[in-house]
Amino acid sequence: MPNTIIIGSGSYIPTKIIGRDHFMDSVFYTDEGDKIDKPVEEIIQKFVEITEIEDRRYLEDDEFNSDLGFRAAKEAIYDAGIDQEDLDYIIYASNFGEVDKNGMTNFMPSMSARVKNKLGIRNRKCVNYDMIFGCPGWVEAMIMADTLIKAKKAKLILVIGSETLSRVTDAYDRNKMIFADGAGAVVVKATDDENVGIIADSTLCDNDSELQYLENAPSLKQDEDRKPLYIRMHGRKIYEYALKNVPIAIKETIDQAGLSIEDIDKILIHQANAKMDYAMISRLFKLYGITNYDHAIAPMTIQQLGNSSVATIPTMFDLIIKGEMKGHSFKEKGTIVFASVGAGMNINALVYRFP
Repeated sequence: MPNTIIIGSGSYIPTKIIGRDHFMDSVFYTDEGDKIDKPVEEIIQKFVEITEIEDRRYLEDDEFNSDLGFRAAKEAIYDAGIDQEDLDYIIYASNFGEVDKNGMTNFMPSMSARVKNKLGIRNRKCVNYDMIFGCPGWVEAMIMADTLIKAKKAKLILVIGSETLSRVTDAYDRNKMIFADGAGAVVVKATDDENVGIIADSTLCDNDSELQYLENAPSLKQDEDRKPLYIRMHGRKIYEYALKNVPIAIKETIDQAGLSIEDIDKILIHQANAKMDYAMISRLFKLYGITNYDHAIAPMTIQQLGNSSVATIPTMFDLIIKGEMKGHSFKEKGTIVFASVGAGMNINALVYRFP
C-alpha cells in the first residue's frame, strides 16, 4: 500500500500588519449584548495576556481568499519541482470561501476550482475538491489526500489551506482580535516506502451540544442589522473541550503509529490562543507521565500572525522547513505531528515521518 510524502511547500503571509493600536477605537459588547464599560486599552491588554497575539496579518482590500491560496499553491508547486498538469487532485480547505470586503461569502465556483483556474491547469482529470471542516480543515485535507493515495486513486495532490477571517468578524466582538488571514500549501506524492510519510491519523467529530461552540451569528450589538452573520466563538466552552479531548486524541494517534512522545520531534498544532495551546501540550505530556519538557517541541506563530484557521499549520510547516522560523528546524528523517481542533467540534491529528 502506498504512503504519502510531502515533496514541496509554500505559504503566503499578507503584508498588512495589524497591531493592537488598530483596535483602540473599538467598542466591545458581551455575548449577552451588553456594552463592556472598561477602558479599551484594558480590554486589549487582557486579550494579549491570554492569547499572546500582538500582531496579525490582513489581506488588502483588492485581494481575495483564492489570491492567497493561489500564491501559496504556486510556491508549493515550484518547490516540488513538478509539472502542475500532472496533479490528480487539488484539495482546498476553507470555511468561508471567497469573501468580499463587505463580508459576503461565495463558494461557487469552488475555491479549488478558482485556484486551478488561476494556476492555468488545463488537465480535465485534475479534480478540484473543497474541504469545509473548521480550523482542522487542512489536516483533514491531508488525511483525505492520504486516503486517495492509499486507494490508488491519485499519485500527486495539491493540498491548500487558506482563509480570510478578517472579513467575517463582528466589529463589536473582542474575539475579532484573534483572527487573521493567510495561506499555506503542500504538494504530496505517493511512495512505496511504508516507513515514511503519513504513518497514522485519526479524526473525531463531536456534533451534539458542541455544534454551537463556533458558529455564525448576528452582531453582539443588538441594534445593528441582524442579517449579516459573523464568526462567533464561545471561548470558555472551546477551551474546556479542547483541554479535555485534544491531548487524548493526539496520544491515541501517536500510539496508533507504534510510537511514544519521545519519538516526536515537533508538534505543529493549530493556534487560536497561546494559553490553550500551552495547556494542551502540557496535558499531552502528562498523559505520558512527563511534567518537564522542551517547549520548543510545539512552535508558535500566533504571537505575530494571529489565528489564520486552516492556514496556520501549513504556513508554520513551510516557514520551518525553509529555515524561516528562528530556533526551529525539522530533524532529518524525523517524526512530527500535525493536530487541530475547531468548529464542529472536530479534532484531528496525523503522524508524519520525513523520508
